[in-house]
Amino acid sequence: MYRLKYDPAAEAVHEAMPTAASEALTLVLADACHDPLAATEPYGEDDGIMRMIVTEQAFAVLLIGHQTKTITVLQVTYLG
Repeated sequence: MYRLKYDPAAEAVHEAMPTAASEALTLVLADACHDPLAATEPYGEDDGIMRMIVTEQAFAVLLIGHQTKTITVLQVTYLG
């Protein structure tokens, strides 16, 4: 299982999102903690490290740390 970490700016955006959009993103992030490659999509070149999650109302850029078993949320964009 991977541990989730947040860039402070990304966390602020996630916390400010409407409840339904925030919950949808939280559920996909939880899935990513169990299987980061299956629950995410490549961000740019598919290197298995820079990944993204796209929900109906949000987009998140992630850094997967396979050695440290961490997922760092670098950016969250609310699409409204």
